[in-house]
Amino acid sequence: MVCTDHSTSCWELELHHIKQPARFPHPLSVNNLPGATFLTFTIAPTHKPQAQRQFGNEDATMALTWRSFDFFDATQIELASDDEHNTRAAFESNDISSVCSGSDSLFLGGHDGTVRIVGPSWKVVRSFPAFDEHAGVGGGGRSITHMRQVEGTSLLVTVAEAVGGAAGGDANAQPVLKVWALDKPIKKTGIPTCLSTVAINNGKKPFPISAFAVTEDLTQVAVGFANGAVTVIRGDLVNDLGTKQRIIYESDEPITGVELHVDAGLTALFVATTSRILKLVISGKGHGQPPKTVEDTGCGVGCMAVDKKTGNIVIAREDAIYYYTLDGRGAPTAYEAPKKLISVYQDYIALVSPPTPAGEADTIRRRFWGASADSIYTFTLIHPDLRIIAHSETVLSDVKHIFQLWGDLYMLTQEGKVFRYHEKSLQQRLEMMHQRNLYTLAVDLAQRCGMDAQQQNVIYRKYGDYLYQKGDYDGAMNQYIKAIDSTEPSQVIRKFLDTQRIHNLIEYLEELHEHHKATSDHTTLLLNCYAKLKDIDKLENFIKSPGDLKFDLDTAISMCRQGGYYEQAAYLAKKHGEHDLVVDILIEDSKAYDEALDYIWRLDPDTAYPCLMKYARVLIEHCPPDATQFFIDYYTGRFRPRVDLPAPNVQPTTNGGFVVGAANAVQNLSHLLPLPYMNTSAVTQQSVAAKPTVGDLAVKQEAAAPPEYTPPRPRTAFSSFIDHPDEFIVFLEACLKEDSISDVDRTDLSTTLFEMYLHKSNEKKGDDQHRQEWEQRAKALIDSRAQLSTAATTKPQIENSNVLLLSHLSDFRDGTTLVKEQSGLLFDIFRSYTSAKDTRGALKALRKYGPEEPQLYPAALSYLTSDPRVLEEAGRDELAAVLERIDRDGLMAPLQVVQTLSQNSVASMGMLKPYLARRIERERKEIAENRRLAAQFRAETETKRAEIRDLGTKPAVFQATRCAQCMGGLELPAVHFLCKHSFHQRCLRGGGGGGGGTGEGDECPVCARENATIRALKKSQEENAERHELFRDDLEMSEDRFRTISEWFGRGVMSVPSVE
Repeated sequence: MVCTDHSTSCWELELHHIKQPARFPHPLSVNNLPGATFLTFTIAPTHKPQAQRQFGNEDATMALTWRSFDFFDATQIELASDDEHNTRAAFESNDISSVCSGSDSLFLGGHDGTVRIVGPSWKVVRSFPAFDEHAGVGGGGRSITHMRQVEGTSLLVTVAEAVGGAAGGDANAQPVLKVWALDKPIKKTGIPTCLSTVAINNGKKPFPISAFAVTEDLTQVAVGFANGAVTVIRGDLVNDLGTKQRIIYESDEPITGVELHVDAGLTALFVATTSRILKLVISGKGHGQPPKTVEDTGCGVGCMAVDKKTGNIVIAREDAIYYYTLDGRGAPTAYEAPKKLISVYQDYIALVSPPTPAGEADTIRRRFWGASADSIYTFTLIHPDLRIIAHSETVLSDVKHIFQLWGDLYMLTQEGKVFRYHEKSLQQRLEMMHQRNLYTLAVDLAQRCGMDAQQQNVIYRKYGDYLYQKGDYDGAMNQYIKAIDSTEPSQVIRKFLDTQRIHNLIEYLEELHEHHKATSDHTTLLLNCYAKLKDIDKLENFIKSPGDLKFDLDTAISMCRQGGYYEQAAYLAKKHGEHDLVVDILIEDSKAYDEALDYIWRLDPDTAYPCLMKYARVLIEHCPPDATQFFIDYYTGRFRPRVDLPAPNVQPTTNGGFVVGAANAVQNLSHLLPLPYMNTSAVTQQSVAAKPTVGDLAVKQEAAAPPEYTPPRPRTAFSSFIDHPDEFIVFLEACLKEDSISDVDRTDLSTTLFEMYLHKSNEKKGDDQHRQEWEQRAKALIDSRAQLSTAATTKPQIENSNVLLLSHLSDFRDGTTLVKEQSGLLFDIFRSYTSAKDTRGALKALRKYGPEEPQLYPAALSYLTSDPRVLEEAGRDELAAVLERIDRDGLMAPLQVVQTLSQNSVASMGMLKPYLARRIERERKEIAENRRLAAQFRAETETKRAEIRDLGTKPAVFQATRCAQCMGGLELPAVHFLCKHSFHQRCLRGGGGGGGGTGEGDECPVCARENATIRALKKSQEENAERHELFRDDLEMSEDRFRTISEWFGRGVMSVPSVE
C-alpha cells in the first residue's frame, strides 16, 4: 500500500489542520488500484498562507519551505508468470539478494548464487549459476550480495558471500569476486565465461561485506566490511593478469559505504562509517598518506551514493542531504526525515524513510492504518536545488532496492513488487506550477531544463498578468520587461495607458528601445509621455543614450520640434550627422541665424554646400557680412572649417548685479542640452561684444589643414544675392581677384559685375556724382588699359554684344566706344575719324592701331589722296611713310597703288616716283638672280645626265693601284666600284666584291655616307610632299607666295607619284 500527497488524479482527503484531529470533518476516501496494494490520498490544509505581493517575498518563502508536486507517474510493473523462467516467481520468492542495472538489462543476484537477466519486456531472458550452491561453509552455498555492470560493455562483476557461519580461518568463508563476460558463453554449458576470480581478504575475519565500489575500467575495487575494515584490490580483472589486495583502513566502527572518485589520474576513496566520513588517495598524487577525516558524522548503510553528472558524493542523514568533493564538504540541503536508502536520479534524489513508531497521541494514524501503522515506509523524490518534493509515497512494504533503467526510476519492495516512476513532461510540470502561481519556481525549472528563452518569456508574461490582476503594477511591469523579446508590445501598452500608470509605460517603452524593438509609433508615444510629465532630464537621457541608435531618428526629431524642444532636436540631428536638419531647426524653429551660419561654417566643404545653398537668401538677409564672406571663401577655394580654440582663463569678476545674473543664466542654460556649436556667451551684450570676428576666425582657420574640394561655378551663387546688390558686388569683385577662376567663369563674373555697376549707377536718379562713380568702375572694367597688362588672364572677358546691350539699356555712351577698342574693331575706329575728316585723329589711330591692323595703311593711302586739303594737312612725309610701309610689308601690289592714286588728281607722279624706283630696282635684281640660278641648274643637270648615259653605254676603266681602304698596293682579289674606288676584298666588310649580292659589298664604303645623306633628303621630300598642311602653313606665312610655290614644286609636291 502506497500513500501520496499529490492531488489531481486520486481521491482527496482534506485535513484542516494536521495538528488538530478534532477538526477532521470528512470521511476517508480510498482508491484501490488494480494489481497493487497501495493507497493514494492528499492532505491539504484549509488555511492558506497570505499571498505574497512581491516577487522577492515569494523567493524568500520558497527558500525556507519545500513545495510539493507530483512530477512522476507511478505504475506497478505487471510481471509475467507464464514465461519459461517464471519471472513473477523469481521476484516474489524473496530470493533476490542484490540488484544492478546497466546496458539495457536488469541483473538479479540470488541467495542461491544464480544471476538472472531481465530484458525490456520484464521477462527473465537468461540465468546462470555464478557460484556453486554447495560451495559455502558447511555446504550452505553462496549468496550474491553485490553486483556491478559496466555500462556499455558485457562485463558483470559479482561478489558472493558464504551462507552460514564459519571459523575465521576457513578459506571458504572469504567472499569471492568474479568478473563475467556475458557475450562469451561456454559452448557446452551456455554459462558466460568467467574472466577472473578473486577471494577478498578481510584478515580471515568472518564479517559480511557492507559496502562495495569498483571503477569503470575494473582495475580498482574497494570493499567495506562490517568490522570496520576496507580492502582495496588492484589489478587487471578483465584479462586475469593478477591482482594485489591490501587492507588500507581499519576501525572499530562498521563501514556503511565506500565510493571511488576518479579524476585526472587521481583515484580517491571515500569511506563512510557510522560516525565519520573519511577520504584517502589510493592512486596518484598523495598516495600512501593516512586517511583524512572529512566529517565527524557518518551515515547508515545505503545512505551513500554518487552523482554521476557532477562526481559529487551524496550522503543522506536525518537532518539534511550532504555533498562531498575532493576539496571537502559542499553546501547541504536541509530535509529533515529519517532515511534508510538513497539514490541519485538525474537532478533528483530518491529517499526511502523507515517507519517511525507511532505514539499514543497519534490517533488518526492508528485509526487509519491499524496494526501496520508502525511498518509504513515513505518513498520520496526531491529536487534539492529547487527545494521541490517531486513525488512522495507511503509504502506498506520494505523497499529493498532502487535502480535506474530504460530512462526511468524503479523501486523493488520486500514483497517482490516493482514500481516504475516516469517523470512527467516539462510542460505538465510547468502547468502544475502555473496553477499554484509559482512562476518564479517555474522559471527556475525551465532554465535548468534548458528551455529556450522564448518559452521562458511565456512564463514571465503569465506571471506579469497574474501580478497585474492583483494590482502590483510595478512587479507586473518587471515581468513584462523580462518577456519583452517575444511579447507583442501592444498587449502590454494597452494595460498601462492610464495616466496613473504612465511611469510604468515609460519604463516599458524605454526597454523596447533598449532591445531595438521599438517602432516609430513607440518612439512617438514615449516622447509624448516625457512631454506630458515635462521631464526634461529623462528626455535628454533618452536622446543622449550611448551606443547604437535605439529609436527612429526622424520621428524623435519631429516630436521634439513639435513639442518645442528645439535644442534637443538639434542635438539629435547633429549627433547622427543630419546636418541639414540642424540648420533647418536653427533657422526655421529657433530663428538663430548667426548660430546656423556658424554651424554650417564648421562642416566639411561637401556637407556645408547644400546647407548653405538651401538657406542662402535667408542668411544673406539676416547676416549680410558673414554670409557674403562665407560665399567668397567657399567659391574661391579658401574655405576652412571653423574650429574652437581653448578659451583663455578669465579672472572672475567681483561685480554683482547684472553680471552675476548673466552668469546664473548661463549656468541654467547648461542644464539644458548644450550644443557644441552654440555660443552660450551670447546671453549678455558684453558677451556679444566678445564674439569672435571674421578676422579672428580667419586666424583660427589658418592653423587647420585646408580641406580638398572643388569649388562650384560662381554663377550658381548669383540667384542667392537677389535684392542684395552691394553684397553681390563684393562677392563678384572678390571672385575676379582669384587667378584660379576659369575663363568661362571669369566671363560670367565680369559680365555680371559690369551689369551690377550699371545697375548701381542708375540707382539714384539725379545724383551725377553717384552715377559718375559707378560708370567709372564700369568703364575701368572694360577698358583694357585699366587692367594689369602683365597677365593676359586679368583682362575682363566680356562679349561685345553683352557690353553693347547693357550699355544701351543703361544709357552708357562711353561703353559703346570702349567696346570697339576692347573687342578689336580697330578699322571701325579709324573709319569713324575719316568720316569726320579728322586727319589728326586718323593719323593717331593709324599709328596706334596700324601694327595690329595692317589693312589700315591701304585705307589711309586712299584717305590721304582723297582730298588736297587732307594731303596738305597730313603732309607729303606722311604719304611717303604710308607708301614705304605698304612696300615693306607687301600690303598692295604696285599696280594697285597706281590705280588707287589715279582715281583723282591729288597725288603727283613725283610723289610716286621714289616708290616705283625702289620697286623696279628690287625686281630687276631678283630676275637676274633667278636667271643665274636657272642656268646653273641646267648645266649641272646636263652633266649628271651625261654621266648616267656613259655609265650605261661605255665600259668603265679602273686604273687605281692602291686600295682606298688600307692604302696598300692593290692585289687580287680586288673589288671595283663605278665611282672609281677599288678595294681589297678582305678590306670590305662582308666579303665578296660587287657580284650582285645584297651585302655591304654592294656599295662603296667611301661614298656610302654621301649617298645616305642624299637618300635621306629625298625621303624627307617625299614625306613632306604628302603633308599638305605644311604647304598651306608656309604659303600663308610667306610674303612672296609665287616663290613659295616654286620651292615646293621643286621639292616634288606637284609631281605625279611613280608607279613601280
